[in-house]
Amino acid sequence: MPEYPDIVVYIEALEKRIIGRTLEGVQISSPFLLRTAAPPISSVFGKNVVALRRIGKRIAIGFDNDVWLVLHLMIAGRLHWKDKKGGKGLAAFQFDNGTLVLTEAGTQKRASLHVVKGDAGLHELDPGGLEIFEINSDQFKTALRSSNHTLKRQLTDPHLFSGIGNAYSDEILWEAQLSPIALTQKLNDEEIERLLNAIRKSLSEWADRLREETGDGFPEKVTAFRPAMAVHGRYKMPCPRCGAKVQRIRYASNETNYCPTCQTGGKLLADRALSRLLKTDWPKTAEELG
Repeated sequence: MPEYPDIVVYIEALEKRIIGRTLEGVQISSPFLLRTAAPPISSVFGKNVVALRRIGKRIAIGFDNDVWLVLHLMIAGRLHWKDKKGGKGLAAFQFDNGTLVLTEAGTQKRASLHVVKGDAGLHELDPGGLEIFEINSDQFKTALRSSNHTLKRQLTDPHLFSGIGNAYSDEILWEAQLSPIALTQKLNDEEIERLLNAIRKSLSEWADRLREETGDGFPEKVTAFRPAMAVHGRYKMPCPRCGAKVQRIRYASNETNYCPTCQTGGKLLADRALSRLLKTDWPKTAEELG
């Protein structure tokens, strides 16, 4: 699903297009998209956009009556901007200067739209994860060691850290040269500091790459699999650091990619041997990845 770098670039592109603009209406094609009844979605018709925020992996659009539209794209949801009126998709948000279209691939419709009032309404949708660029080393260390789970699980827990998901956690752990199944309470202080630096470096560098790729346009190529990634989605391809073949752990619909030389001391992490651990320590649904 779109994570911190993707959401940031989405919001920046939307700020250029809809801040100060009037929402004329919304067309929703699926009854499963809208998850709230009050305030009604009609309460933002004819209102001007005054703010955009990132709430974890959600995009919040604020209007001048203090009502917010909050979109969660989940795994397959994507946004598209049309400079003309009208558009087909899960939903079409008609502004006075164009249309924001929400689409969702596949048959499992998980994307959601909430209409909420004020900061209190936004707070109810916030998983509460720490913002990685706003905390210090001690806060990060405390959150990471708050329970003894695998690094992969802890990094992608939206209640602990904001905006990190399956794809970028692979890149972060490769950058930090740490195993995805290392237990958090067994990491030393140097490893934790290395991890924090890797998170900040990976997320900021990928946001910059996506900005450069998007330019003045709208981000239309949002994907979890990018050719420039070091390990994510690159099973059996060479690690850009050492040349070893990238390996993977697969469980249900989740996949973790890693370099055995750089991250696990040359050890392969066999799926079958880890099955018991993964049953208790891996997210079982897309919703858990928040």
